[in-house]
Amino acid sequence: MKPLHEGWTISGGEVTELPATVPGCVHTALLAAGRIEDPYLDENETKLAWIGRTDWSYSTTFTADLGAPRLDLVCAGLDTVAEIELNGSPVGQTANMHRGYRFDVRPFVQAGTNSLKIKFNSPYAYAEEVRAKLGDRPNAYPEPFNFIRKQACNFGWDWGPTLVTSGIWQPIGLHAWSVARLAEVRPQVTVAPDGTGRVEVRVRLERAAEEPVTITASVAGRRAQATVDGIEALLILTVDEPSLWWPRGFGAQSLYDLSLTLTAAGGEALDSWSRRIGFRSVRVDTAGDAFTLHVNDVPIFVRGVNWIPDDVFADRITRARLSSRFQQAADANVNFLRVWGGGRYESEDFYELADEMGFLVGQDFLFACAAYPEEEPLRSEVEAEARENVIRLSAHPSLVLWTGNNENIWGHEDWDWKAPLAGRTWGAGYYFELLPRIVAELDPSRFYWPGSPYSKVRNRHPNDPAFGTTHIWDVWNTDDYTKYAAYRPRFVAEFGFQAPPAFSTLRRALSDDPLAPDSPGMAHHQKATGGDQKLERGLANHLPAPRDFDDWHYLTQLNQARAVAFGIEHFRSLRPLCMGSIMWQLNDCWPVTSWAAIDGDARKKPLWYAMRDAYADHLLTLQPRTAEAPIPGGPDPVTPGEVFTPAGAPALVAVNDGGLPWSISTTVTRRNLSGDVLAAAFLNATVAPGNAVTIPLPADLTTAGDPATEVIVAESDDHRTFWFFAEDKDIAWPAPAFTTSVASEGQSTTVTVTAGTILRSLTLYPDRLDPSAETDRAGVTLLPGDAVTFTVNSEKELDSAALVARPVLRCVNDISRG
Repeated sequence: MKPLHEGWTISGGEVTELPATVPGCVHTALLAAGRIEDPYLDENETKLAWIGRTDWSYSTTFTADLGAPRLDLVCAGLDTVAEIELNGSPVGQTANMHRGYRFDVRPFVQAGTNSLKIKFNSPYAYAEEVRAKLGDRPNAYPEPFNFIRKQACNFGWDWGPTLVTSGIWQPIGLHAWSVARLAEVRPQVTVAPDGTGRVEVRVRLERAAEEPVTITASVAGRRAQATVDGIEALLILTVDEPSLWWPRGFGAQSLYDLSLTLTAAGGEALDSWSRRIGFRSVRVDTAGDAFTLHVNDVPIFVRGVNWIPDDVFADRITRARLSSRFQQAADANVNFLRVWGGGRYESEDFYELADEMGFLVGQDFLFACAAYPEEEPLRSEVEAEARENVIRLSAHPSLVLWTGNNENIWGHEDWDWKAPLAGRTWGAGYYFELLPRIVAELDPSRFYWPGSPYSKVRNRHPNDPAFGTTHIWDVWNTDDYTKYAAYRPRFVAEFGFQAPPAFSTLRRALSDDPLAPDSPGMAHHQKATGGDQKLERGLANHLPAPRDFDDWHYLTQLNQARAVAFGIEHFRSLRPLCMGSIMWQLNDCWPVTSWAAIDGDARKKPLWYAMRDAYADHLLTLQPRTAEAPIPGGPDPVTPGEVFTPAGAPALVAVNDGGLPWSISTTVTRRNLSGDVLAAAFLNATVAPGNAVTIPLPADLTTAGDPATEVIVAESDDHRTFWFFAEDKDIAWPAPAFTTSVASEGQSTTVTVTAGTILRSLTLYPDRLDPSAETDRAGVTLLPGDAVTFTVNSEKELDSAALVARPVLRCVNDISRG
């Protein structure tokens, strides 16, 4: 295919003949030309609403080879409602960002220079027109995103800006061909019980001439061939005992090159196709109340994160950027990425990296937090995009789960939709009929689930944690993170807690002087309704009151890290009752206060380090248990807003997600804040792979003489975990006493802290000194006499004295109880 990526200009409103990069969008063209300010900085976003309400035109010229009988304009992605003209003649129209289009332009192409224009209608105007025609439908935000097949979060979300894009967002080019082309290639890869790999390759052709053609498929040294008179063919290849593809942590990611060639009767090459495939079996066990993912017949505890588009402007999401983000996920012991339904069907780069790195992927169909009409002009577009993307992604071994929507079944049940809908369609026909039919037809080896959350059957509440998948949002919205312990879920597909981004991210993005939780830029970059009040409630439940912005920043980030780690450890401790934990969310698309572990400038928040430790193969955690019900079967009652105190004394739980037995020798002590041992026990256990073992503790360990001054400490090899009997705000922390030593070599600096007193949640923020600086750990609690070494990598030399002083080096002790 000949790319058509050069020489484009855009025009719209008062903008004329402005150079534009393709692939790209109007916003990035205007930004590159200096016509708008960076929408990610300060409150600039609010100045740019006009872009989404403006019609835009993209124009270029090209020359073409007129020798082939067919010449197609191939548009991999147009955003969104477009009319295409070639040399002044209409070629076609589009109305869906999530699919590609192909137009036969041979009748319109001329010798010499050709003029191509793509007119983009305002997304708002189109969506509002469809809404007026079909009748309004409820959604989570006052925007018409459910009336246009476009990335929903372009219209703003509780973590994202409202930047409604238009443009040629995917490659575009000319494809000259003759006789026939490979219009559709759909491989289904399975593994038989005896270990034989089977690849069924279904091919559909588009023809320019009625003559026999030959299709040849090959993989792993096997070859199949078919001569085709019509437009469809099936080729089957078998591979004896191929090396299996495994998710990360369970084995190698073995991949094989599958290639197809299409030749004419005389041997002339007409077309080709290739992908890397992997041999593995996948099933989801939903028998009874289970929801357990099995890969190659091994049950997998999903240690997951939710994924949103990594930038509002898709052309800025390069393969290198995805690779960096994936490495951050891998380093945090993540094995599953859920692609959320308000974004996009992710790119080939995304899925190829997931294949190579061993991530399991669950892909939502693109419906989120709204009632979606099932009538035209939307229904046919939904079917077309679903078919195209199921076929496109079917070759990837990383993809293990299709989900019909995000929160729409739950929304219909609980969010007061039924009265305003007044019987109008809301998407049920998509989730329960159209989409499962398409998956069964085109990708039958993969599991389909109607929604996230969903509780297996339609007559049960869709967010019942005792069945299927569940989302836990009362913790953030109305309660306290200790309420996670009240849940006994089977699979948690969303849960999370907010915090601001890194300090250097804030300083780059905001000109507020001084920074404050409610300063103009901070307020604008908090998109969640009541978000700051919820942050304040979370702090008040657990931590001393902040004295200034530096305290607030440290404490809110600490509270986020503790909240999510508390939930992950609880869910993992319930194994095998619970077999999945997907934290909301891994990444951000811009600088914002949000639930992300990695902020919009790609910096790790303290949450990232807490998640890494909580998702480690070997987890040692103290969890409340009773002798009668070591893992209670149902949720405990909780009054909204209260700090939940689970019944039962703490027990030691060891979780082993590794491939070998884990033998542990653990010392458990009850100590005072001075570090004196008040009671002790020595415990041994062996934990089989894929199991959790609960070890009761003696009463003298679990009964505090003075809850405000005592702590349980469990230590085994390099694992240490704490159980505090009181909240930090109620503990009389000693003034922090410690010594430090700093050593630098090149771009690496080590900071060793030796504790003279207990130091609670010691955290280093080196990005305050150099925005490139990153440390290797956060939130470390030290007993008197303990030492920890932080390793910091940075591009410039760091000030040693500043590195070990407030606000760079922090612990809870250094905040007055006031």
